[in-house]
Amino acid sequence: MRSGLNLRHIESFRAVMVAGSVVGAARLLNVTQPGVSRTIGLLELRLGYALFERRGRRLVPTAEAEALHREIEQIYRGIERIGQVAQDIRFQRAGALRVATLPALAQGLVPRAIARFLVPRPQVTVFVQSLPSRQIAELVSTRQFDVGVVELPLSRPAIEIEPLPPARSMAVMPAGHPLARKRVVSIKDLGGERMILLSQHSYVRYLIDDAFSSAGVAAQVVVETPSSSMACALVAAGAGLTLVSRWTAEPFAGPELAVRPLKEMLESRYGIIFPGAQPRMALAAAFAEDLRACMTDGARA
Repeated sequence: MRSGLNLRHIESFRAVMVAGSVVGAARLLNVTQPGVSRTIGLLELRLGYALFERRGRRLVPTAEAEALHREIEQIYRGIERIGQVAQDIRFQRAGALRVATLPALAQGLVPRAIARFLVPRPQVTVFVQSLPSRQIAELVSTRQFDVGVVELPLSRPAIEIEPLPPARSMAVMPAGHPLARKRVVSIKDLGGERMILLSQHSYVRYLIDDAFSSAGVAAQVVVETPSSSMACALVAAGAGLTLVSRWTAEPFAGPELAVRPLKEMLESRYGIIFPGAQPRMALAAAFAEDLRACMTDGARA
Protein backbone atom coordinates (compact mmCIF):
# COMPACT_ATOMS: atom_id res chain seq x y z
CA MET A 1 0.00 0.00 0.00
CA ARG A 2 1.50 3.36 -1.02
CA SER A 3 2.06 5.91 1.74
CA GLY A 4 1.34 8.94 -0.47
CA LEU A 5 4.32 10.89 0.91
CA ASN A 6 5.71 13.84 -0.98
CA LEU A 7 8.72 16.11 -0.63
CA ARG A 8 6.78 18.71 1.40
CA HIS A 9 5.90 16.09 4.02
CA ILE A 10 9.52 14.97 4.29
CA GLU A 11 10.91 18.52 4.45
CA SER A 12 8.48 19.51 7.20
CA PHE A 13 9.16 16.38 9.24
CA ARG A 14 12.92 16.83 8.94
CA ALA A 15 12.67 20.50 9.88
CA VAL A 16 10.76 19.63 13.06
CA MET A 17 13.33 16.98 13.96
CA VAL A 18 16.21 19.40 13.36
CA ALA A 19 14.66 22.42 15.05
CA GLY A 20 12.95 20.51 17.89
CA SER A 21 9.67 22.40 17.56
CA VAL A 22 7.02 23.46 15.08
CA VAL A 23 7.95 27.10 15.61
CA GLY A 24 11.59 26.42 14.79
CA ALA A 25 10.63 24.33 11.78
CA ALA A 26 8.45 27.14 10.45
CA ARG A 27 11.41 29.51 10.67
CA LEU A 28 13.69 27.07 8.87
CA LEU A 29 11.21 26.58 6.06
CA ASN A 30 10.03 30.21 5.99
CA VAL A 31 6.39 29.13 6.26
CA THR A 32 3.67 29.59 8.89
CA GLN A 33 3.50 27.55 12.07
CA PRO A 34 -0.04 26.28 11.35
CA GLY A 35 1.14 25.17 7.92
CA VAL A 36 3.85 22.97 9.46
CA SER A 37 1.38 21.55 12.01
CA ARG A 38 -1.10 20.63 9.28
CA THR A 39 1.62 18.98 7.18
CA ILE A 40 2.84 16.90 10.13
CA GLY A 41 -0.73 15.90 10.99
CA LEU A 42 -1.38 14.84 7.39
CA LEU A 43 1.89 12.91 7.32
CA GLU A 44 0.95 10.98 10.45
CA LEU A 45 -2.46 10.24 8.99
CA ARG A 46 -0.96 8.84 5.81
CA LEU A 47 1.64 6.81 7.67
CA GLY A 48 -0.88 5.41 10.08
CA TYR A 49 1.14 6.06 13.24
CA ALA A 50 2.16 8.97 15.47
CA LEU A 51 5.49 10.67 14.94
CA PHE A 52 5.44 12.97 17.94
CA GLU A 53 4.00 13.06 21.40
CA ARG A 54 2.56 16.44 22.33
CA ARG A 55 3.73 17.46 25.79
CA GLY A 56 2.49 20.99 26.25
CA ARG A 57 4.21 23.05 23.59
CA ARG A 58 6.90 20.47 23.05
CA LEU A 59 6.96 17.72 20.47
CA VAL A 60 8.78 14.57 21.55
CA PRO A 61 9.73 12.22 18.67
CA THR A 62 8.47 8.66 18.91
CA ALA A 63 10.72 5.66 18.23
CA GLU A 64 9.13 5.45 14.79
CA ALA A 65 10.02 9.09 14.12
CA GLU A 66 13.63 8.49 15.13
CA ALA A 67 13.87 5.51 12.76
CA LEU A 68 12.30 7.46 9.91
CA HIS A 69 14.60 10.41 10.55
CA ARG A 70 17.69 8.23 10.28
CA GLU A 71 16.60 7.04 6.85
CA ILE A 72 15.76 10.54 5.68
CA GLU A 73 19.15 11.88 6.84
CA GLN A 74 20.92 9.30 4.69
CA ILE A 75 18.98 10.55 1.68
CA TYR A 76 19.79 14.19 2.46
CA ARG A 77 23.46 13.40 2.87
CA GLY A 78 23.33 11.77 -0.56
CA ILE A 79 21.69 14.87 -2.02
CA GLU A 80 24.32 17.10 -0.43
CA ARG A 81 27.00 14.81 -1.84
CA ILE A 82 25.46 15.12 -5.31
CA GLY A 83 25.56 18.88 -4.98
CA GLN A 84 29.22 18.76 -3.98
CA VAL A 85 30.08 16.43 -6.85
CA ALA A 86 28.26 18.74 -9.27
CA GLN A 87 30.40 21.65 -8.09
CA ASP A 88 33.55 19.53 -8.23
CA ILE A 89 32.76 18.63 -11.84
CA ARG A 90 32.12 22.27 -12.66
CA PHE A 91 35.49 23.31 -11.28
CA GLN A 92 37.27 20.15 -12.56
CA ARG A 93 37.91 18.78 -9.06
CA ALA A 94 36.15 15.49 -9.82
CA GLY A 95 34.96 13.40 -12.73
CA ALA A 96 36.42 10.89 -15.16
CA LEU A 97 38.37 11.29 -18.39
CA ARG A 98 38.83 8.64 -21.09
CA VAL A 99 42.01 9.10 -23.14
CA ALA A 100 43.15 7.13 -26.19
CA THR A 101 46.68 7.58 -27.53
CA LEU A 102 48.69 6.11 -30.34
CA PRO A 103 51.45 3.75 -29.15
CA ALA A 104 54.24 6.09 -30.29
CA LEU A 105 53.37 8.54 -27.50
CA ALA A 106 52.25 6.02 -24.88
CA GLN A 107 55.67 5.52 -23.27
CA GLY A 108 56.56 9.09 -22.36
CA LEU A 109 54.70 12.17 -23.52
CA VAL A 110 51.09 11.18 -22.82
CA PRO A 111 51.85 9.62 -19.39
CA ARG A 112 53.66 12.85 -18.41
CA ALA A 113 50.68 14.91 -19.56
CA ILE A 114 48.26 12.72 -17.57
CA ALA A 115 50.41 13.01 -14.44
CA ARG A 116 50.53 16.79 -14.86
CA PHE A 117 46.78 16.89 -15.44
CA LEU A 118 46.06 14.93 -12.23
CA VAL A 119 48.19 17.04 -9.87
CA PRO A 120 45.54 19.75 -9.26
CA ARG A 121 42.67 17.24 -9.65
CA PRO A 122 43.13 14.51 -7.00
CA GLN A 123 39.50 13.35 -7.28
CA VAL A 124 39.58 12.92 -11.08
CA THR A 125 40.11 9.45 -12.55
CA VAL A 126 41.60 8.68 -15.96
CA PHE A 127 41.21 5.63 -18.17
CA VAL A 128 43.91 5.51 -20.86
CA GLN A 129 44.42 3.05 -23.69
CA SER A 130 46.96 2.72 -26.51
CA LEU A 131 45.46 2.12 -29.96
CA PRO A 132 46.13 2.82 -33.67
CA SER A 133 45.17 6.31 -34.80
CA ARG A 134 42.27 5.25 -37.04
CA GLN A 135 40.74 3.16 -34.29
CA ILE A 136 41.13 6.09 -31.87
CA ALA A 137 39.28 8.33 -34.32
CA GLU A 138 36.43 5.83 -34.58
CA LEU A 139 36.09 5.50 -30.80
CA VAL A 140 36.26 9.24 -30.19
CA SER A 141 33.70 9.93 -32.92
CA THR A 142 31.27 7.56 -31.15
CA ARG A 143 32.09 9.16 -27.76
CA GLN A 144 33.60 5.99 -26.31
CA PHE A 145 36.65 8.16 -25.51
CA ASP A 146 36.62 11.84 -24.56
CA VAL A 147 39.89 12.76 -26.22
CA GLY A 148 42.43 11.10 -28.48
CA VAL A 149 46.05 11.71 -29.45
CA VAL A 150 46.68 10.60 -33.03
CA GLU A 151 49.14 10.74 -35.91
CA LEU A 152 48.31 13.12 -38.76
CA PRO A 153 47.16 13.30 -41.48
CA LEU A 154 43.82 11.81 -40.47
CA SER A 155 40.37 12.33 -41.90
CA ARG A 156 37.16 11.18 -40.29
CA PRO A 157 33.71 12.76 -39.82
CA ALA A 158 32.26 13.52 -36.38
CA ILE A 159 35.55 14.55 -34.79
CA GLU A 160 37.33 17.85 -34.21
CA ILE A 161 41.08 17.85 -34.88
CA GLU A 162 43.59 20.26 -33.37
CA PRO A 163 47.18 19.91 -34.66
CA LEU A 164 49.94 19.60 -32.09
CA PRO A 165 53.46 20.96 -32.55
CA PRO A 166 55.42 18.77 -35.01
CA ALA A 167 58.08 16.47 -33.58
CA ARG A 168 61.54 16.28 -35.08
CA SER A 169 62.84 12.84 -36.14
CA MET A 170 65.68 11.31 -34.16
CA ALA A 171 68.15 8.52 -34.91
CA VAL A 172 68.18 5.76 -32.28
CA MET A 173 71.19 3.46 -32.05
CA PRO A 174 73.11 1.34 -29.56
CA ALA A 175 75.23 3.51 -27.27
CA GLY A 176 78.40 1.84 -28.53
CA HIS A 177 77.69 2.49 -32.21
CA PRO A 178 80.22 4.77 -33.99
CA LEU A 179 77.45 7.22 -34.97
CA ALA A 180 76.66 7.73 -31.27
CA ARG A 181 79.83 9.87 -31.07
CA LYS A 182 78.18 12.41 -33.39
CA ARG A 183 76.04 15.22 -32.03
CA VAL A 184 73.87 15.21 -35.18
CA VAL A 185 73.31 12.32 -37.59
CA SER A 186 72.53 12.79 -41.29
CA ILE A 187 70.71 10.54 -43.71
CA LYS A 188 73.99 9.95 -45.56
CA ASP A 189 75.49 8.68 -42.29
CA LEU A 190 72.82 5.97 -42.29
CA GLY A 191 73.66 4.67 -45.76
CA GLY A 192 74.66 1.02 -45.47
CA GLU A 193 73.35 0.73 -41.88
CA ARG A 194 70.86 -1.99 -40.98
CA MET A 195 67.64 -0.01 -40.55
CA ILE A 196 64.39 -0.70 -38.70
CA LEU A 197 61.74 1.49 -40.28
CA LEU A 198 58.02 2.06 -39.99
CA SER A 199 55.71 0.22 -42.37
CA GLN A 200 55.46 1.58 -45.90
CA HIS A 201 51.85 2.74 -45.50
CA SER A 202 52.98 5.26 -42.89
CA TYR A 203 53.20 8.95 -43.81
CA VAL A 204 56.47 9.23 -41.87
CA ARG A 205 57.91 6.30 -43.83
CA TYR A 206 57.11 8.17 -47.04
CA LEU A 207 59.12 11.14 -45.76
CA ILE A 208 62.03 8.90 -44.72
CA ASP A 209 62.15 7.12 -48.08
CA ASP A 210 62.07 10.48 -49.85
CA ALA A 211 64.92 11.76 -47.66
CA PHE A 212 67.08 8.72 -48.48
CA SER A 213 66.35 9.15 -52.17
CA SER A 214 67.21 12.87 -52.07
CA ALA A 215 70.49 12.09 -50.25
CA GLY A 216 71.38 9.54 -52.92
CA VAL A 217 71.72 6.64 -50.50
CA ALA A 218 69.73 3.44 -50.10
CA ALA A 219 68.17 2.36 -46.83
CA GLN A 220 69.09 -1.21 -45.93
CA VAL A 221 65.78 -2.11 -44.30
CA VAL A 222 66.01 -5.30 -42.25
CA VAL A 223 62.79 -4.92 -40.21
CA GLU A 224 59.52 -3.07 -40.81
CA THR A 225 56.94 -2.44 -38.11
CA PRO A 226 53.89 -0.19 -37.72
CA SER A 227 55.00 0.62 -34.15
CA SER A 228 57.77 3.15 -33.56
CA SER A 229 58.03 1.94 -29.95
CA MET A 230 58.66 -1.57 -31.27
CA ALA A 231 61.31 -0.13 -33.59
CA CYS A 232 63.15 1.32 -30.56
CA ALA A 233 62.84 -1.99 -28.71
CA LEU A 234 64.34 -3.74 -31.72
CA VAL A 235 67.28 -1.32 -31.65
CA ALA A 236 67.76 -2.16 -27.97
CA ALA A 237 67.80 -5.85 -28.92
CA GLY A 238 70.58 -5.21 -31.45
CA ALA A 239 68.61 -5.59 -34.69
CA GLY A 240 69.72 -2.28 -36.21
CA LEU A 241 69.12 1.50 -36.12
CA THR A 242 65.85 3.40 -36.47
CA LEU A 243 64.36 6.83 -37.12
CA VAL A 244 61.43 7.87 -34.93
CA SER A 245 59.98 11.06 -33.48
CA ARG A 246 61.64 12.61 -30.46
CA TRP A 247 58.63 11.79 -28.26
CA THR A 248 58.99 8.11 -29.06
CA ALA A 249 62.78 8.08 -28.76
CA GLU A 250 63.26 10.00 -25.50
CA PRO A 251 61.91 7.32 -23.11
CA PHE A 252 64.42 4.84 -24.59
CA ALA A 253 67.48 7.09 -24.21
CA GLY A 254 69.91 5.79 -21.59
CA PRO A 255 73.09 3.83 -21.00
CA GLU A 256 72.20 1.24 -23.66
CA LEU A 257 70.69 3.44 -26.38
CA ALA A 258 71.80 6.76 -27.85
CA VAL A 259 69.34 9.23 -29.36
CA ARG A 260 70.68 11.84 -31.80
CA PRO A 261 68.89 14.57 -33.77
CA LEU A 262 68.59 14.04 -37.49
CA LYS A 263 70.21 16.75 -39.61
CA GLU A 264 67.42 16.66 -42.17
CA MET A 265 64.17 18.24 -40.95
CA LEU A 266 61.92 15.21 -40.99
CA GLU A 267 58.96 15.75 -38.70
CA SER A 268 56.18 13.60 -37.31
CA ARG A 269 52.81 15.29 -37.12
CA TYR A 270 50.38 14.65 -34.28
CA GLY A 271 46.97 15.96 -33.35
CA ILE A 272 44.51 15.87 -30.50
CA ILE A 273 40.92 14.97 -31.35
CA PHE A 274 37.56 15.45 -29.64
CA PRO A 275 34.03 14.25 -30.41
CA GLY A 276 32.45 16.63 -32.90
CA ALA A 277 29.12 18.46 -32.92
CA GLN A 278 28.90 18.90 -29.15
CA PRO A 279 30.32 21.13 -26.41
CA ARG A 280 33.83 20.07 -25.50
CA MET A 281 34.22 18.32 -22.16
CA ALA A 282 36.03 20.64 -19.72
CA LEU A 283 38.35 17.89 -18.48
CA ALA A 284 39.28 16.97 -22.05
CA ALA A 285 40.10 20.59 -22.86
CA ALA A 286 42.22 20.84 -19.70
CA PHE A 287 44.11 17.66 -20.62
CA ALA A 288 44.80 19.08 -24.08
CA GLU A 289 46.31 22.19 -22.47
CA ASP A 290 48.55 20.06 -20.25
CA LEU A 291 49.64 17.95 -23.21
CA ARG A 292 50.63 21.06 -25.14
CA ALA A 293 52.46 22.38 -22.08
CA CYS A 294 54.43 19.13 -21.79
CA MET A 295 55.41 19.39 -25.44
CA THR A 296 56.49 23.00 -24.99
CA ASP A 297 58.52 22.18 -21.88
CA GLY A 298 60.11 19.21 -23.67
CA ALA A 299 61.04 21.37 -26.67
CA ARG A 300 62.91 23.78 -24.37
CA ALA A 301 64.82 21.00 -22.64
